[in-house]
Amino acid sequence: MKKEGQVRIPSGCAIAAVISRDGSKMTGEMIMNAMKPMHERSNGLGGGFAAYGIYPEYKDFYALHLFFDTRDTRKSCETFLKEYFEIVHSERIPTRKIPAITDEPMIWRYFAAPLGSMLASLQLDEKEFVRRAVMKINTEMNGAYVFSSGKNMGTFKAVGFPEDVGVFYRLDEYEGYSWTAHGRYPTNTPGWWGGAHPFTLLDYSVVHNGEISSYDANRRFIEMFGYKCTLQTDTEVITYILDYLVRVQGLTLREAAGVIAAPFWSTIEKEPDEEKRKRYAFLRTIFPSLLVTGPFSIVLGFDGGVMALNDRLKLRSMVVGEKDDKVFIASEEAAIRTMEPDAENIWAPAGGEPVIVEVKEGAY
Repeated sequence: MKKEGQVRIPSGCAIAAVISRDGSKMTGEMIMNAMKPMHERSNGLGGGFAAYGIYPEYKDFYALHLFFDTRDTRKSCETFLKEYFEIVHSERIPTRKIPAITDEPMIWRYFAAPLGSMLASLQLDEKEFVRRAVMKINTEMNGAYVFSSGKNMGTFKAVGFPEDVGVFYRLDEYEGYSWTAHGRYPTNTPGWWGGAHPFTLLDYSVVHNGEISSYDANRRFIEMFGYKCTLQTDTEVITYILDYLVRVQGLTLREAAGVIAAPFWSTIEKEPDEEKRKRYAFLRTIFPSLLVTGPFSIVLGFDGGVMALNDRLKLRSMVVGEKDDKVFIASEEAAIRTMEPDAENIWAPAGGEPVIVEVKEGAY
């Protein structure tokens, strides 16, 4: 008989998040501890965190986190970056050597701003410029991967259990107003450093528990608009879909949720509010290839907030709790209780119903 760990467990993976509505800073220790009671949901092949508000001294610059296989790859990538960006600071990302994390690549970060002359010549806004630069590095520079590219935020991920990944990256030394976390149990793709969650683009980061059966249809559609899915996992496409719908198409987060976890046509027909009914029908008609099918629970981190979302059938667990100015999200209530033993109003969001939490204006 096969034992646990020798069989495929598609319901694996753990997600967690905490955000302060007041913009109060928290170290990474709280979110690291939240992953411990969900240890069995992972298998050590991927763990990671996204943190917002951690680079206030460089808040006006894009924080580019990169993995490099070799020193020569780093040098050639830096040459590319200097042609397109003003780099105000660069360094190795500080880490701790621990036995649980091995075979690490070179891990660097660059605080950079697009060169005004390049923006003018290409006639691009800076976010689209950065998106294209990230895609170029990840598709054309073998051995170099941009795994984080937002302002005043950063992603930290590796092959390992998440609680070890947090120690490795010294996340107890960072302070942010919002944190997300993931423990990975790869089901269809290999465990490798670039394939760990969160997946990011600009200030968007996604952690995901589940399996996307619509991946090929989603990927084919999104790649028509300049996105390239290179990181050997289905979750990457969700990040690009959300960037496309919100940043490029101008949808609200709630509308974007209504695309990727679209209501059934029978549900739309029963919607009593005529305006909502027409809007849902319009979105389903315009973006049919961006409906994400299969079981999923995700947390999207973005500048100033988070959004939690289940698939419309709610095939993956996710619970939400509150206490004072903080909102907690996790795969299990035990993780929320680790972050806040006295958490209140704990509930499980309905399938396809987004939970959007934003920091009050001017709080960070």
